[in-house]
Amino acid sequence: MSTKNTSKLNVPAAKDAMEQFKQEAANEVGVSLKDGDNGSLTSREAGSIGGQMVKKMVEKYENEISTK
Repeated sequence: MSTKNTSKLNVPAAKDAMEQFKQEAANEVGVSLKDGDNGSLTSREAGSIGGQMVKKMVEKYENEISTK
């Protein structure tokens, strides 16, 4: 069983920005990430990071549409 990350970005040039976004979300929910492999994260920790990222994206979208 491979734990290799197979996620692909639609815009490869956005990789650094997405890594920074993920790090910020992790900090906000109190999860420490290290450079490289974070395969030791629990499902709860990984889910918290992903959930925080989605929450921030939805908030940004809502702010954008409310100002139009």
